[in-house]
Amino acid sequence: MTSLIQKLWRMRGGVHPSFHKDESTHQPIQTAPIPPELVIPLQQHIGRSSIIKVVVGEKVLKGQLLAATNAVSPSAAVHAPTSGVVTAIEERLLPHPSGLSGQCIVIDTDGLDAWDESLASPTNNDYQSVANEQLLDLIEAAGIVGLGGAAFPSAVKLASVGESVIDTLIINGAECEPYISCDDQLMRERADEILIGIDILMQLLNAKRCLIGIENNKPDAIHALEVALSMQSNLKSIDKIAVASVPTMYPSGDARQLTKILTGVEIPKNVRSPSLGSICHNVATAYSIYQAVVESKPLVSRIVTVTGNGVKQPQNFEALIGTPFSFLVAQAGGYTKKAERLVMGGPMMGFALSTDDVPVVKATNCILVSSVDQLQLSDDDVTETEKIVMPCIRCGKCMDACPVSLLPQQMYWHTRAKDFEKVEEHKLSDCIECGACSYVCPSHIPLVDYFKFAKTEIRAQKLAAVKADQSRERHEFNEYRKVRDKEEREEKRRKQKEALQAKKAKESAESGAAETPAVDDKQDAIKAAMARAKAKKAARQAEKDGTAVAEPVVEDKQDLIKAAMARAQAKKAARLAETDTIKPTTDKQNAQQEDSNNAV
Repeated sequence: MTSLIQKLWRMRGGVHPSFHKDESTHQPIQTAPIPPELVIPLQQHIGRSSIIKVVVGEKVLKGQLLAATNAVSPSAAVHAPTSGVVTAIEERLLPHPSGLSGQCIVIDTDGLDAWDESLASPTNNDYQSVANEQLLDLIEAAGIVGLGGAAFPSAVKLASVGESVIDTLIINGAECEPYISCDDQLMRERADEILIGIDILMQLLNAKRCLIGIENNKPDAIHALEVALSMQSNLKSIDKIAVASVPTMYPSGDARQLTKILTGVEIPKNVRSPSLGSICHNVATAYSIYQAVVESKPLVSRIVTVTGNGVKQPQNFEALIGTPFSFLVAQAGGYTKKAERLVMGGPMMGFALSTDDVPVVKATNCILVSSVDQLQLSDDDVTETEKIVMPCIRCGKCMDACPVSLLPQQMYWHTRAKDFEKVEEHKLSDCIECGACSYVCPSHIPLVDYFKFAKTEIRAQKLAAVKADQSRERHEFNEYRKVRDKEEREEKRRKQKEALQAKKAKESAESGAAETPAVDDKQDAIKAAMARAKAKKAARQAEKDGTAVAEPVVEDKQDLIKAAMARAQAKKAARLAETDTIKPTTDKQNAQQEDSNNAV
C-alpha cells in the first residue's frame, strides 16, 4: 500500500500551535440523547435553501424528507433527524458569524426515534453492481454535503468532475485545527465503514489511486485505517488505497495544501482541482456516503467535538442535526467558571457566537467553550487579555507563515488606507483566512480581521458597481426604446399618409374619367374654355342691343356645336326684342286710354 506514495512534498509556510487534541479523545464517541426540540435550518449548505415538503402539525418519521433540493442552484435535501411533530416553520437564530436568523423547521420529538420504513436500500448492499448515475442519485437524496466545513453538496461536486480524468482521490483526515478531534475519533472507531465509502467514491470517479492524508499526531487513527485496509478483501479498489502520514503543521488540512503535500501539484486559486487530476473529500463525508448507499440512511447526524476549559467533560458526540448547542454542552457536564467565549469550529478559523441557543448543523464539527486566555495558543507567557495591538515592525514573520505565498504586511497597510485596489493587486482573494499570519505577529495585529473586512468591502463595491451597470443599461435601453418607438410611430404615420394619398388619387382618377370630357391635351382644354367664354359674351351683348352676335372662332367640332347654339340663342333673343318694339295698339286699349283722359 505504501508503495503508492513515492514521496511527500512540503507545503509553504504554516505554523505549529498548541493543538489540545488529547482533551477530547480520552473516551469513545458518545451518542447524544434526543433533545425535546430540534431546530433544522433549511440552508445548511452552499447554495439555495431547500424547498419545504411538510406542514405545521404533520407527524414525521426519522429520515423522512423535510425539504427537497432546489433545482435552480446547488442545494441539499434536509431530513427529519428523529420522529416527532412539526410544530413550527419560522425564523430562528442560526450558528453563523453574522448572527442572523433563517427559516427553520421545528420538531417536537416523541422519543421513539422511529425510522421511515420507505428507506429500504435499493442496492441490497451490492453497490459495485449499481450504475454510477444511481449512486449519485442516492448521495443527492441523502442530503450529503462536505463535512469538513465547506458544506458543498457532495453529489454536485462529484457530478461536476464530468469528463475529467482523476488520477488521485484525496481523503482529508488531517484535521489540523486545534481542539477539533471528531475526524480523529471517527477514523479510530469506524475505519471499515470509511473504507467502503472510499471504495464507492473510487467507483464513481474511476480514480487511479486514493491517498488518505492524516497528520502524524494521530497515530491511533493511522493504525486503525491501516489495519482495516489489511482486513478488507472485498473492496474493488483495495490495492489502490494508501494511508499517508503527513507532518503536523497548520493549515495542512486545507484541501489545496494537502493536495500539494501528497501530490506536489499546486492548485491555483481560480482552477478546479479535477482539471489537474485530483479531487479532495473529507473523511466524514466518505463515512456519510457509506451510510447513504449501503445503509440507506440520510445525513441526519454527525460527530461533534465539545471541548475547551469552559466545559467539564470534553468529548465527542454523535448528535442529531438540529440539537441545541446548550443541550450538547449539558451532556458534556455543563459549563465551568472559565466559560467566557463560545466558538463554533476551532480557535484559528472558527467564529464566536453570542448565544448557545443555536442548533447543530451539517457544518458543525466543534463547539469550543473556553476562557479568553485558553484561546491563546502560543507558548509564551503573555495572556490574551494582556495582548495590546502594537504598530507593525515589518518583521516579515507573517509572510513566512502564509501558506499561499501572500504578503500580509502589504495587504494590511493597504487595507488600513482603504486602498482596496492595491489590496486586490496583492491577491487578497487567495487568502484562505487560516489565521497563521495573526498567530505569528509579534505586534498582535489581527491581520485576518483586516483581510475579512477588505473582502467584505470589495464585495460591496463590486456589487454596487454591478448595480450601477445594470441601472445604466436599463437607462440606455429605455432611451433606445423611446427613440425606437418614435421612429416606429413616424414610419406608421408615413405609410398611412401614403396609403391615403394613393386612395384619393385612385378615386379622383375614376371620378374624372366619368364626369369630364376627354381632351387631347392641356392646350385644347384652354382653347375650348376661351371659345365658350366668347360665346357667352356675344350672347350677353346681343341681349343688350338686339344686334347679331359675331360668330366665334372655333377649331373643333365641339366648339362649332356650341357656337351654333349660341347664334341660335342670339337670333331668338333679337327676334323677341324686335317683336316687342313694333307691336300695334288695339282699339280696346285706345278706348281705355280715352276714358282715362276724359276723367282727368
